[in-house]
Amino acid sequence: MQSFLLFSPEVAAARAAGKPVVALESTIISHGMPYPQNVQTAREVEAVIRDAGAVPATIAIIDGKICVGLSEDQLELLGSSPDAMKVSRRDLAYVLAQKRLGATTVAATMICAQLAGIEVFVTGGIGGVHRGAETSFDISADLQELSQTSVAVVCAGVKSILDIGLTLEYLETHGVPVVSVGQPGFPAFFTRESGFKADFQLDTPEEQAAFIRTKWQLGLAGGVVVSNPVPGESAMPTEEIDTIIRQALGEAQSQGVKGKAVTPFLLARIKELTGGRSLATNIALVKHNALVGARLAIALNSGLEA
Repeated sequence: MQSFLLFSPEVAAARAAGKPVVALESTIISHGMPYPQNVQTAREVEAVIRDAGAVPATIAIIDGKICVGLSEDQLELLGSSPDAMKVSRRDLAYVLAQKRLGATTVAATMICAQLAGIEVFVTGGIGGVHRGAETSFDISADLQELSQTSVAVVCAGVKSILDIGLTLEYLETHGVPVVSVGQPGFPAFFTRESGFKADFQLDTPEEQAAFIRTKWQLGLAGGVVVSNPVPGESAMPTEEIDTIIRQALGEAQSQGVKGKAVTPFLLARIKELTGGRSLATNIALVKHNALVGARLAIALNSGLEA
């Protein structure tokens, strides 16, 4: 498996020196935001992690390799190429074997991070159970991955385009703990509150690290969801975003949008309907998650050194 990994010079140096590393996905670059904001955001998120004292490792599939840490040119390629495939667990072997350009989802990034020995992964929001899943069976592979792959995932909850209640029920069934930061409530990506509570509130990186380390030391494999709400000044009004999401969901259904295409379609449509404000919220929450993730990685790394 290690033969598929290609570390950037920065990440390789961090590994050799025992420095904390934070994984970042690449689907947010290729499918989550428009160009050039996607590439600019990726650079800014990496800078947040560096400024906090950790090393960023954006992950993507390029030329038959799992690239752990990307160059400026590689970020540009992912951000501007229409050919980048959205890669989840199912797609990983195909994209590697065919030497296709691939942007990793939450699930695929978790797999690659674990292969690379990275314990913390920062994203915007995880996938979940889609509305109407009782008939469509549309459930993100991210949730199954969280049940089996031991990586802590820092996110702003799940996107409110999903069925948040069923998503949390699924995570509970599969033994995935959901931790909240700074509040008892579970966030809903664009908004700070979803109307549901997280399992546990752990506000400091030291508390989070102690919990995560204890879980894994007990032999309880699988991830941990660290849900970090969007900063208040960047959050969207709940009623407004709920109305817009219902409209976008209706349009997706009427146009026959299905599977992996649903989330990119909805995010793009929500951006249009909010006049770009949802994109600003998305960028703000990813940066905030990067800071929390960097601090968690440092705390986990300090525990190892001790």
